[in-house]
Amino acid sequence: MSPFQHYEAFLIQNSSTISTIESSLRSVTWFLPGRFKDAELASEALSATLNILSLYHDTIIARRVAQCPKFKPLIPPSVNSRYTRAWAEKEGAYKWAARMLEMIKYVELLIEMGLQRKVGQKGRWRGIVLLELIKAVLRVVILRITRRPLMSPPIPERDFDPSSLPPLESEAPSPPLASSSTPLSAPEHLKNNHISLDVPNPILSQTGTSRSTSPVESYLLPKALSPSSVRPPTSLVRPLATPKDWMAELVHILRPLVYVIALSRQMNSAHSLVLSLSLDLSSRCLRRVPPPSSALERAEYARRDRDLLWYFFRGPIWSSYTRPKLVAFADKTATAPVLGLVSAFMKDWMPLIDDYYYYTAT
Repeated sequence: MSPFQHYEAFLIQNSSTISTIESSLRSVTWFLPGRFKDAELASEALSATLNILSLYHDTIIARRVAQCPKFKPLIPPSVNSRYTRAWAEKEGAYKWAARMLEMIKYVELLIEMGLQRKVGQKGRWRGIVLLELIKAVLRVVILRITRRPLMSPPIPERDFDPSSLPPLESEAPSPPLASSSTPLSAPEHLKNNHISLDVPNPILSQTGTSRSTSPVESYLLPKALSPSSVRPPTSLVRPLATPKDWMAELVHILRPLVYVIALSRQMNSAHSLVLSLSLDLSSRCLRRVPPPSSALERAEYARRDRDLLWYFFRGPIWSSYTRPKLVAFADKTATAPVLGLVSAFMKDWMPLIDDYYYYTAT
């Protein structure tokens, strides 16, 4: 057995413990900035390493699931996981473009920190523009393959415990042979299955008023199939049909690239912020209204609408409105028993928002 196979077996058997360790280390990265010199660099390096390692683990688990076609997880996968997994299995180009896009997102802030320390402000902005250009190209590739709006994240997420996977046939222990001298007996689950007919069934004997609130219906109703449950995974999002739909998605894809190009020429300029916000609002106005049955597309558009709140942490809005209010709140609560920890946490993070673009990028 090769070292990679040993590691794969170790990952499957100890997935819960490994996930707990990853979550604990991610929590630590939130409190590292401001603790020592270059603490933010160490924090981001640890976070990027954990994210890439988690992506590698998901790849191993997906390969293991493909080897067990009869395996059905106890909890059905999310709609996003079904959709992105179907496209990754159908188109190899989609799988690699989506993985590359996620890996760039994991390391982009770390790259920005390194560029600022090595090549200065101009080199940092050139690197940011290059990263956004690569991301825009990858998103256009995904758009051309699917001909549908981009989903986030573009790769399936881990939504079950890998330790519940059955062993492979090569790994499964051979069942012991029954001795001919051992008498055959009834299985355990059939020994006490006799119920007297004199005892009324509590479910069948319920009245019409009580059946509406029975625990049986309360258990079964959440498990009822929805339209998304019976559709083919690649049909969960409708294709882009009109030039207006395509324009809305292309504007959404190109908006970050246009914004960083404008920032690289005029840093902290209100014109750059207004240009970016205008493109976001234009994309929102041009995009189609998905039907109620298209839950995945509606969730994606709701996420994009929530991302507009990040404008409170960018450019002149951040420096002239949001930051002064947060500083005033932190100063007032600095001596409070519990809120003092929150104020210290905020003061450690505010300089990072001032100095780095990718802390508030979407």
